[in-house]
Amino acid sequence: MDCRKVGEFIRSRRTEKKLTQKQLADRMNISDKTISKWERGLGCPDVTLLPELSNLLGINIEEILKGDLKMNEIVNGNMRKTQFYVCKECGNIITSTGEANLSCCGHKLDVLKPNKADNSHKLQVETIEDEWYITTEHEMTKPHHIGFIAFVTGERVLLVKQYPEWGIHLRLPKFGHGYLYSYCTEHGLNYQMI
Repeated sequence: MDCRKVGEFIRSRRTEKKLTQKQLADRMNISDKTISKWERGLGCPDVTLLPELSNLLGINIEEILKGDLKMNEIVNGNMRKTQFYVCKECGNIITSTGEANLSCCGHKLDVLKPNKADNSHKLQVETIEDEWYITTEHEMTKPHHIGFIAFVTGERVLLVKQYPEWGIHLRLPKFGHGYLYSYCTEHGLNYQMI
């Protein structure tokens, strides 16, 4: 860990938050001399202080330790770039339209890499009036089921949570063409065009 780089990073985030060294120190119950020492690169924050510092500066601990904040490229809200994340512990589903550092239940989440749906994961899609009727013969047991289905176009994402032991008989409003995603708890994220 480069204390000089970490210190410069803390200083820049502190000034962005319009906090003086004294204000930050008071909120953390430490001396402003300690903050000054960090910002001059003469030492780094103690590990026990990192969660509070992270919270006060609005950045994650990993960014503090690296002394760097990686900015995403501007995607202008293109929903086709939506990325999906699923927590293996609690099943939490998170989406982003750009790179993200996400964690849940104490674990860093990796972006799901979509695979083209094979015959065992392809959803059946019928058009009924102005809706798509989606079904599948996929197994729906607790250890192996479809966790969610999402339809993504350039301007919107429609995500529907699915539950084990329920059959999939889903109706989605028909709006344009895009990618239909399904998340299998054993085989990951699959996609098909509709």
